[in-house]
Amino acid sequence: MPHEILIVDDEADIRTQIAGILEDIGYEASQASNSTQALAAMAGRQPALVVLDVWLGDSELDGLETLAAIRRDYPDQQVVMISGHATFDMAVTATKMGAYDFITKPFKADVLIHTVERSIHEMRLRQENRELRRRSPSGPDDIVGVSQTIAHLRKLVEKVGPTDSRVLIGGPPGSGKSLIARVLHQLSPRSNRSFELANCSTLETDGRDALLFGREASPGKPRQIGLLERAHRGTLVLEEVADLSTEAQSKIVFFLHEGAFRRIGGQRKIESDVRILATSRRNLKFEVEAGRFHEELFYRLNVVPIDIPPLRARRKDIAGLARHMMACIAADRGRPPRSISPEGIAALEACEWPGNLWELGSVIERLLLTVPGGPDEAIGGDEVAQAIGQGGQAATQWEGAMGVLNQPLRDAREAFEREYLVFHLTRFGGNISRTAEFVGMDRAALHRKLKLLGLNMSTKSRETSA
Repeated sequence: MPHEILIVDDEADIRTQIAGILEDIGYEASQASNSTQALAAMAGRQPALVVLDVWLGDSELDGLETLAAIRRDYPDQQVVMISGHATFDMAVTATKMGAYDFITKPFKADVLIHTVERSIHEMRLRQENRELRRRSPSGPDDIVGVSQTIAHLRKLVEKVGPTDSRVLIGGPPGSGKSLIARVLHQLSPRSNRSFELANCSTLETDGRDALLFGREASPGKPRQIGLLERAHRGTLVLEEVADLSTEAQSKIVFFLHEGAFRRIGGQRKIESDVRILATSRRNLKFEVEAGRFHEELFYRLNVVPIDIPPLRARRKDIAGLARHMMACIAADRGRPPRSISPEGIAALEACEWPGNLWELGSVIERLLLTVPGGPDEAIGGDEVAQAIGQGGQAATQWEGAMGVLNQPLRDAREAFEREYLVFHLTRFGGNISRTAEFVGMDRAALHRKLKLLGLNMSTKSRETSA
């Protein structure tokens, strides 16, 4: 369904001209010649955008007074002001009153189209963002975990989020880099503006990165607005920035230096006020040294570095993450959440999670959808181990179980103790104190037991706190 645009101008030929331009590119245009007609039309059906003349002859309210009435009764309404006798002060006043933009007459058709399309796009994004915040708000509380690593990360995000500083977010795939970017955006003064994601690994290489920078119109093809332009006054995330083409890296450096860029096939500089965030699974310092990444771009992006550790390095957070994911996935699927037994949590904590949060989320969803039982029945350890195994993991399964059953009791007991202690040491990230507390031994006794069983845990027995 096309967006409706209300054109308010006391000159019929101007209204007709604007309506024709907008209808030619697929919008539905309605017209009003004065403030009374405009406000009456809006009372009937609120348009996606109002194009409003500053000077309205034979009107109860002039343009600025009409703008004030619209902003009072329809606070979210997008309004673009137009005038043939505008002054700089008038434009500033209109913008302060809430106008999206200000166009002077006579205007070119492409300027009008660009302004209207950008306004509609931002209106739609605001609606989507409001819905997303209502369903799943992004904020510091979404950074789930109790480990010192996550506590430090949360404080850093809360400190950097309200600024306009560029942030380079590193970490393995699935570790939560995009979530951190969303939280940074939500904490910023730009939170009500657009939030754009540019997946650099999928940008066209033979299309000269038009998705990012846009493309000027050519015969038979309309102008393409790129993500840098759409993110004006908002946030743009360069996901996996190391995958950008060499040409695109140079263009981003130019943009960060000039605050402007050129569309593909265009000569005019397009200014855009954008906060740039970037993520990377690779070490960009190594990429610079290898000549694969622009050195200046690295230093311009790496104003505030944030590194997210893999999930296996913060096993203390897994229980809380599992509960959080269960609640979110259950709400999204329209099902009651399920609890996970202590044995099930132990199985989750013992897994290596090479896929990090992505993999953990898949296992939690699998448990919710496939494990029989009601919402009051906890999911057991065997069911968790099976769900992990279905995803290609076998970290919680003891392949030597049948061999132990064929041993004398003393040998079987020793084999079981060895596997049992290795399991829980892995679960607690090699932390001797936490393992000893859980298994009901003091640290000295656990050290003696490990030595007696021939377990060399020197690489795992650091007193880590993560």
